[in-house]
Amino acid sequence: MPNYRRVRIPGVTYFFTVVTYKRRKILTMPESRQILRAIINEVRQQCPFTICGWVLLPEHIHCIWALPENDGDYSKRWGLIKAGFSKRAKNLFHRDEWMTDSKQKYREETIWQRRFWEHMIRDENDLSLVG
Repeated sequence: MPNYRRVRIPGVTYFFTVVTYKRRKILTMPESRQILRAIINEVRQQCPFTICGWVLLPEHIHCIWALPENDGDYSKRWGLIKAGFSKRAKNLFHRDEWMTDSKQKYREETIWQRRFWEHMIRDENDLSLVG
């Protein structure tokens, strides 16, 4: 498996893109929005971060987060959000026929793509380009 290098700097602002598995258009459904909102609030209590911007589209999310000064672990937060959502939404969106050996090995559901894209915001000009 590739070893992706990610920049993890405490207190920095990041732009993220997170996509559903097979680009399923499930995120703007009322049930999905309710579950996602609840999970994000729970994760923010456990691992705080500031939401600077959020766009929820049917099959993906774009968002901008500012992390606390002493914490740069956005991967943990995304892991908790994706796992929490998958657990609560499993009965709505799980597809047995899409389960692969790899998905079983990594205890994944058929809701999210495995990875996400992140971009560290370097300055105000950079923020204006992504925001």
